[in-house]
Amino acid sequence: MAVRAVVVEADGGSRGNPGPAGYGAVVRDPATGEVLLERAESIGTATNNVAEYRGLIAGLEAAAELGAAEVDARMDSKLVVEQMCGRWQIKHPGLRPLAARAAALVDRFESVRFSWIPRDRNRHADALANAAMDTAAGKPSRATPVPAGGEASRVVAGVDSPGRAQAREVAARAATRSTGTDPATTKASWEPRPSFTATRLILVRHGETEWTVQHRYAGRADVPLSESGQAQARATATRVAALAPSVAAVLSSPLSRCTATAEAIAAALGGLPVRPQDDWIECDFGDWDGHTFAEVRDRWPGELDAWLASTRVAPPGGESFTEVGQRVDRAMVELREAYPGETVVVVSHVSPIKLALRDALAAGDALLHRLYLDAAGISVLDMWPDGGVAVRSVNDTAHLPVR
Repeated sequence: MAVRAVVVEADGGSRGNPGPAGYGAVVRDPATGEVLLERAESIGTATNNVAEYRGLIAGLEAAAELGAAEVDARMDSKLVVEQMCGRWQIKHPGLRPLAARAAALVDRFESVRFSWIPRDRNRHADALANAAMDTAAGKPSRATPVPAGGEASRVVAGVDSPGRAQAREVAARAATRSTGTDPATTKASWEPRPSFTATRLILVRHGETEWTVQHRYAGRADVPLSESGQAQARATATRVAALAPSVAAVLSSPLSRCTATAEAIAAALGGLPVRPQDDWIECDFGDWDGHTFAEVRDRWPGELDAWLASTRVAPPGGESFTEVGQRVDRAMVELREAYPGETVVVVSHVSPIKLALRDALAAGDALLHRLYLDAAGISVLDMWPDGGVAVRSVNDTAHLPVR
């Protein structure tokens, strides 16, 4: 059955450059992350770049077989991504025929978007490519096997779910995110880029609530700011006004702890309207909402282990970080396109802000459990039209009383 849109993840490599080479490609459903097709092949002796192009070609061919009209192609090869986007010249004569072949495939679709992703988010295609390289070298495969059908698109850690018994396995194999933002597709450089051409995002975590102090999961529950949180919101408003006296828009999660914080900031900026945005709402923690961290550990130990092991696992009755990442990615792209060269304030929650920073830093999922964001903390990042990103500050709390 034909599908409208697909995600293609591709990789390739060689052992020796040139050396025994192979590629891997995975086609996914963008909404669920389900693996629709896999392609892998040993190609004898070749270079890394040749193998990478072959992986891209195989992925595009697989997408065409499915009848896709729109393709989001993701690779951890900056060279292939930049050359396919037309930003880097194709100087090596051996790559030109492959690039032309890939370009001819691109013309078969209504749209194709190329994105660079970190290698740790391209593990499925990487595992297929490594297995193919082992075959080319005549050796037993060293790659972690990936089932032909791929991992489950959304594993809910229920009492008797596979997540309890297989969480570590899911995390260890190619449990890549089903979305990938476009964090850094510009040529690497130490040279500072002009900030006036960037969209500047001032990301603010909402002020403190009673649940914040009690260390309770607060997902979709509409917990209001405490008195301390209201004071934090006022202090944050003063700080944001000093950081950005000219702001194009103030956006907010629709939950009241965020809108109240955003309203204080908007007032300090001259009375801008606050625009609620559903994509910036907190992760839905399902059955864990309202429970302390310790209570969840006691009542749902297996489910918690599964959730901590993989961003594709959701709390019982809740939402996975993979799903949150999809909507944050969508929101970031919309902001970059809607506010070129302008500053936007976004008031949100821990999970969406962490996911935005993870992608901006091209970091792995481990960052989600290692980065601490205080209530009313401020993070600032710039996004350029070509996909370039610069993180300027993370969790600035200089405006808050020391505790």
